[in-house]
Amino acid sequence: MDNFSIFAPTKRHDTGRLGIKGWKEDDRPREKSLLNGIQTLTDAELLAILIGSGNKELNAVELSRNILSAADNRLTNLGRLSQKQLCHIKGIGVAKAVIIQAAFEIGRRRRLEESSEAIRLITSRQIADVFIPMLADLPYEEFWIMLLNHANRCITKVKVSQGGVHQTAVDPKLIFRESLQYLATGIVLCHNHPSGNTEPSKQDVELTRQIAEGAKPLSIRVLNHIIIGGDKYFSFADNGILF
Repeated sequence: MDNFSIFAPTKRHDTGRLGIKGWKEDDRPREKSLLNGIQTLTDAELLAILIGSGNKELNAVELSRNILSAADNRLTNLGRLSQKQLCHIKGIGVAKAVIIQAAFEIGRRRRLEESSEAIRLITSRQIADVFIPMLADLPYEEFWIMLLNHANRCITKVKVSQGGVHQTAVDPKLIFRESLQYLATGIVLCHNHPSGNTEPSKQDVELTRQIAEGAKPLSIRVLNHIIIGGDKYFSFADNGILF
């Protein structure tokens, strides 16, 4: 008989890859945030805290890196992914997809809350700061109006239409109806370009002209038209193309 042990071989453990609980304490995302502050975490570590766990193949941080990679490592792109698109990423089910979407929605609402105070809107930047949280991440076009009083303070914002990736149909009569209902003396037009290109099309310019001309007999001024493309914007007023 060969000189082999009669005992079963000891089961080898894979030490090449450890779950997060096996990491040094100051390397774990939660503990790292407690020690050094949440702002010191990488995007992947923040995402790992949200999703809570990985899968059989990847720990939460590794899975989070894959999620970010699917969005070209840009949080802006990640925020634009639908629940269905998130679920197509290996290791992401409905529960994790909803958690990710909820986090971005909280951020969006916070930005919107901060920007919607009844300040006197004077500059294009102020107006853009109101609409960017609402429109920057949408994968389709929306057309909104901001109605202002004689002091240029926002009365309300109204979504006039929602369309596809490249355009949305707008009926000027709906804009005038809303303006008269709220006794607005000024209107700001705003829509988004999902492509990120903020340059106005010929149709954008013509629609602005139609609305401006139709508003004059009602003693309503079209003060600006803002096009949102991601975190950038184009202002008709700043570029001298209001009518």
